[in-house]
Amino acid sequence: MAHGTFGTAINCMDGRAQLPVITWLKEQYGLDYVDMITEAGAAKALLEGTPEQAASVLARVRVSVEKHGSRIVAIVGHDDCAGNPVSEEEHRRHIAASVAVARAWGLPVEVIGLWLGNDWQIECIDA
Repeated sequence: MAHGTFGTAINCMDGRAQLPVITWLKEQYGLDYVDMITEAGAAKALLEGTPEQAASVLARVRVSVEKHGSRIVAIVGHDDCAGNPVSEEEHRRHIAASVAVARAWGLPVEVIGLWLGNDWQIECIDA
């Protein structure tokens, strides 16, 4: 088991989305580290990607949970996403649906959805 407390973010590969999410999760959940699993348009990738893509994300989440003891998984979407260029409303629906997918994995973690707005502030999304 790793030293320190871990969380996991399934986040867009967009570099602008990394630091705000890491900072927020560390502050809100008292974490020392945040494992990043990145995909272009992460929420859409979980919903509409290939089975291999979804299996890859799940395998990486399992490493974070089983080897690092991650206790929370956040699925993140953000404004101006090149990997999921849909309206904010649609993107939020993708996040909520992806949270339901991740909860169905049955891992012993809390799963939340996060929206990173055009002001780079984070808002929780109800699933």
